Amino acid sequence: MRILVHDYAGHPFQVQLSRALARRGHEVRHAYCASLPNTAHGALRRLDDDPEGFSIAGICLKQSLDKYSYVRRWRQENEYGGRIARETRRFRPEVVLSANTPLDAQHTLLAACRAQRIPFVFWLQDLLGVATHRVLRKKLPVIGELIGRRYLRRERNLLRHSDAVVMITEDFRPILRKWNVPDGGLHVIENWAPLDEMPERPRNNVWARDHGLADVRCLLYSGNLGMKHNPDLLVQLAVRFRAQPDVRLVVVSEGLGADWLREKRAELALDNLLLFDFQPFETLPDVLATADVLVALLEPDAGVFSVPSKVLSYLCAARPVLLAVPPENLAARITTREGAGIVVPPGEAGAFVSAAETLLADATLRETMGSHARAYAGRAFDIDRITDDFEALLRG
Repeated sequence: MRILVHDYAGHPFQVQLSRALARRGHEVRHAYCASLPNTAHGALRRLDDDPEGFSIAGICLKQSLDKYSYVRRWRQENEYGGRIARETRRFRPEVVLSANTPLDAQHTLLAACRAQRIPFVFWLQDLLGVATHRVLRKKLPVIGELIGRRYLRRERNLLRHSDAVVMITEDFRPILRKWNVPDGGLHVIENWAPLDEMPERPRNNVWARDHGLADVRCLLYSGNLGMKHNPDLLVQLAVRFRAQPDVRLVVVSEGLGADWLREKRAELALDNLLLFDFQPFETLPDVLATADVLVALLEPDAGVFSVPSKVLSYLCAARPVLLAVPPENLAARITTREGAGIVVPPGEAGAFVSAAETLLADATLRETMGSHARAYAGRAFDIDRITDDFEALLRG
């Protein structure tokens, strides 16, 4: 089969799937947006052992995407839709699988597939229309409500007109049923992390030594800090531990959230808060292994509608996770069920700090939870089984 896998965000596990499909003899083109700033990408280049039928298409905009200007971002996302539609017409796939795509661009891509009679599979990572509606009606009470409703309708119509929908969690099904998305076209394949690219690494590794972190206790956050996150919780961690010279809070991120943390670091003299830009994907195993505790955040409004993919990478690192996320979230349920860390509701800052204290004070507990995390990743992130599921769906 000729398959176009389109992941706007350029995440690691989607390109792993594309390579796995190509190794089974399919001709696979992996397309992504090459103009996203402040984004951690996977291995989006040809590797020595890549199969012959695998290719990568980085779709470039005229300028780097402006995440923080509503009007300019809208224009650029529409520009992107036209460019990915042209790439689809050039490649002429037999099926398109598209993930993480802004809804206006996804609309243009779906229309192009319809015009060419190419089956279209919507890989539903987040309910973007729901999130957009919630954000805009808070920021712009009247016009934001109207624009938000437009995106709710667009998301609903895209899902209803797709040939199939891959949901990353069963939690999406009730709202899709409410939107009259055909139930027979809904398939659940949970997200994963590329386990073979995320080996266990020692705590004392090159990255830790290079940054003076090999001989201290380390709380580490790696990933985006956007509207779904509350970076003030990280500030409170730094404030709590700044009197302990052997504790560091490390944040690997870029963008407005990281800039805000940089300002708070200077304002509050938080010398124990260390900020790094996104690191190359090849170094991520060492970065995560530097942590004694890995931290993730998710605001209450995100609820069941967003699953932090960073947590799945954390599980590969054999480290305990500390989550301030809604308890109904899939990542929270996995962490609790597997005994891989501690989950607290995002509004309970005191409990969040207390959980960090508990984990830093108990090396045996950290080792046990880290072992549980890696064991779960070993069972759940089997790329052969995952590829079986996608291959069967795409053939169908």
